Formats: sequence, structure tokens, C-alpha cells
Amino acid sequence: MATRIAPAVREVIQLTDAEDHLCTLLDEFTRHLQENKNISTACRINGGWVRDKLLGMDSNDIDICLADMMGVAFAEGFVAFLSEQKNLHVHRIAKIESNPDQSKHLETARTTLLGMDLDFVNLRSEEYAEDSRIPTEVKFGTPLEDALRRDFTINALFYNVHTRSVEDFTEKGLGDLQNGIIRTPLPPRETFLDDPLRVIRCIRFASRFGFEIESDLQQAAQLEIIQDSLAQKISRERVGEEIDKMMKGQDPLRSIRIINDLKLYKSIYPIPPQITSIASSAPKPQELSLRAATILHGLLSSTSEDSMSLHPTLRSYVLQEPGCKARLFLAASLYSYHGITYLDPKGREQTLVKCAIQDGLKLGRQNHYLDGIPSLYSASELLNGVSLEQDRLKMPSERVAIALLLRQESVHNINTGSHWASSLVFSLVCELVSASGREEAAECVQRYNALARRVEELGLDKAADAKLILNGKTIARAMDEKPGPWMKAMLNMVLEWQLGHPDGTQDDCLAWLKEEKNAGRIDLEELKAATMGNKRVNPDEAASSKKVKR
Repeated sequence: MATRIAPAVREVIQLTDAEDHLCTLLDEFTRHLQENKNISTACRINGGWVRDKLLGMDSNDIDICLADMMGVAFAEGFVAFLSEQKNLHVHRIAKIESNPDQSKHLETARTTLLGMDLDFVNLRSEEYAEDSRIPTEVKFGTPLEDALRRDFTINALFYNVHTRSVEDFTEKGLGDLQNGIIRTPLPPRETFLDDPLRVIRCIRFASRFGFEIESDLQQAAQLEIIQDSLAQKISRERVGEEIDKMMKGQDPLRSIRIINDLKLYKSIYPIPPQITSIASSAPKPQELSLRAATILHGLLSSTSEDSMSLHPTLRSYVLQEPGCKARLFLAASLYSYHGITYLDPKGREQTLVKCAIQDGLKLGRQNHYLDGIPSLYSASELLNGVSLEQDRLKMPSERVAIALLLRQESVHNINTGSHWASSLVFSLVCELVSASGREEAAECVQRYNALARRVEELGLDKAADAKLILNGKTIARAMDEKPGPWMKAMLNMVLEWQLGHPDGTQDDCLAWLKEEKNAGRIDLEELKAATMGNKRVNPDEAASSKKVKR
């Protein structure tokens, strides 16, 4: 059984001052309802908050389940009670409608109090038709009935705010929490058909806590009817949210491994048939995505100094830059689609990697998934086989050539979250996937480490972000010419000079430009002729990262 990341389970829940105050207020309000309106109800906190508190972890999201009363009605009365009798300000109540088609069967009231996010719902039981998992009848239920319809036993625990005690109506939740087991309260096939997203959630909880997934649950997750329901019934946005949480979690590699073991890859990262039918090739074996993620995990986890150890600068950037590690693991999980393209309806070339992110997971530019991951793959193609021995890193000089490589848009671009260090790491991962043995893999790691080391030795770690020493207007004045398309080549010349002269000043650069022009090494008429018909360059535009041929 896996070693849990979470601490040992506590016997009692230790409340913060705010949580204690909330429980007191809820208890007072239920007594107020009974005494003044003859309404009988009870409040129980359910779900992740109870689980996390028992594991000694903080939680700011609190789900409050109500006996024989709807969440919106209770929340509205509670807010009025706090305002009128306790002089407490509460955020406006937000009503979230039920949506059975997307497996969201409960109307929910949501607000914020004492710095905590609160959801109010009623305890419920459900009845289903034989051929559907959309309830034909939803009614008030007992705590046991409500617990049994929950996703997992560890999430079916209640905290009674009146007795201040934990209640385990499934009689398995506390034991499964203690033993590190992910289990469904009802038979897993039934639970998954109720809400197929639970298949993905079980993966997230298993990787987050280091828990084991119960065998019957593993078998049910692989059933065709379950996987079809996951693909058809659950919105891709909900799937994307779960994958985002996994990649940002404690152990993204374990999430990817379980996805592979449960044969869920195509259900989680689907590509529409109309696209796969016109793609440049079929997807690579899914095991290669797991291999890529395993390699990435090994590079980031190893702190020993051997032939497979990653240069500290590369490793520390990925681990310290917010969101970078998650982005690289999601990119690795999509390796099966690497290098495969298709033409969209407008005839533009697109990649399966981008399609999986944009359409399969509905992840946008948050954490630079949609823009940053395609850039990582583009950079890996550019950096493939990179070595200090290559001519491309020697001309016109080693310093300039390396700096220009780091400044390539796919390698380093703040707008897409790309950084030369993370681009090197991911390119290395892509090369290692196809390495034939440890000797070849070690040689590959050493090539990338040597480049990172040389970047530091030459003081080029900040070169990718360096601004041009001269702007377009200054160059135009120095050349005594009007701005035009010819300036793009001039800007690139200035960039190369600047990278080759780290201590040079603006005056030094201007003097060099004039000397080059006077000596005939800069022929403006030739530049104008070569760029005739090109779009005019903004005088203040930064230089292209591409090297100028001279």
C-alpha cells in the first residue's frame, strides 16, 4: 500500500476560531428556527472539509448539509438572522441551479462568511429509472441516504455542528481514511454512472493523498459504458478542471500513471474522429506519455550528482516558478500527440497537442496551458540534439549564437510563460523518451547540462530578456534615413553587436554602426532593395530573434 502524503488521521477535529464561531452561529440559528418558526432542521458539514480536517489539513471550503430544508431557504434566513441579531455582514447569496444533464442534481446556495466559502444544500435521496442515471425523483433524505450517494467513503463523512462530532454513516469512511483506500459507498458502477466525473476524481484523490484505489473501483472505471459516459455526459470544462488540479497537486506522475493503468487516456484527452482521420499520422502509443512524465519526474526529483542529474539552474527554475511544473507535466502527458498535425477548415496547420488542450480539456491560457505547451513542443523541435559542439552555437561567436538561441520566441517568451530553462528541460525530456539506453541518456543529459553551465559562465542567463540598446528611431537618425522595412535587419545587427559586447554603451554601438556604414559593410541601398515590398517596421520594434545573414 502506498505511503500517504497526508499525516495520520486525527481522532477529533480541531476547529479554528472562525470555524468554531460558524458552528456556534449555525446551532443558534437552527434553535431560532425551531423556537420562532416551528421549523426543525439540523446542520452537518460534509465532504472534503471533514476529510482534510481529520488529516490535519486546513480547508476553506465548507459544504453544509441540511435536514428537511432546502439550502437557499436556509441560507437566506441565516443571512437575515446574522444581520438583524448578530450585526454580521455576509456576502450576497448566490443561487446555483441544478443541472441533471451534467450530473449536478442539487440546487445550492453559496456565500462567504468569516473568510470561509460556504455552500448550503439539503440532504437528499434519489430514485432512478432503469435506463437512466438522471434521477426521476429527488427528495429529502436521511444522513445515511445522503452519504451513500456520495462519490467516495472518505468524502461521505459528516461533522455534526450541534454535537461537535464526526459521523460515519457508511461505516467505512474513517477506516478507509486511516488505511488509505479510495472506495465508493455503493457499487462503483452505480456510483460512476451517477456522475462519471468521479472516475477522474478518484485518480486525483489517490495521487493527492497517496491512497490506493480499491480493485472493484479500478475494474468499473475501465468498463466501456463508464468511459462512454465520461466522454459524452461530462462537460470538458469539468474534466479540464480536474486535470489542472492533478497537475498542480502533490504527485502529477501518479495521476498520469493511473490514467494509463485504467486505460482512460482517450476519454480524458479525446481527439474528435473528424480530426484524427485527417491528421498527419496516428497518435503514438499512450505509454510514451507515461514514459515522458516518468522521465520528467526523475529529472526533477533527483538531487544526487551523477550522470543523470539535471543542472541545478534548470531544476530550480521548474520547481520554483509558479505553475511551471504543472505545465511541464501536462505537456508530458500529451506526448502521444507530439509532432502530429492537421489542417483546420481554413487550411491552417494545427497540432493535436493544442487540440487536446483546447477542445479535449477546454483549458485556455490560464497557467499558460494553451499557449505555453505548444511552445514547449516547438522549442523541443528547435533544440533537439543541441550541443556546444554544433556550428550553430559557434557562429558568429559562441556568446552571440547561444544568446540568439535563447531568445527564440518558442524558447523564451514571457507572453506564453516560456523560459529558456523550462524549454531546455522539456526538450531534454523529449530526447530521453527515445533514448535507447542509459549511456545514450546520460550523454543527452550532459549535453543539456553543458549548455546550461555555459549560459551561466557567459553571463547569458538574463540575455533572453535584454532590451535593445538602441531603438529604431535612433538607428534611423544615425543612418540619416527614413524608417522602413530595412530597419528589421539593422535591429538584428544591433542585437548581435549588443550580445557580443555586454559592456558596450549606446555611444559605443552608434560609433560601431557609423563605422560599419562608412567602411561599406552596411549597404543601405542593398538592404532597401532586399526588403522592398515588405511591411514597414515600427521604429521602436524590438529586434527579431532570428540571426541575420550577412
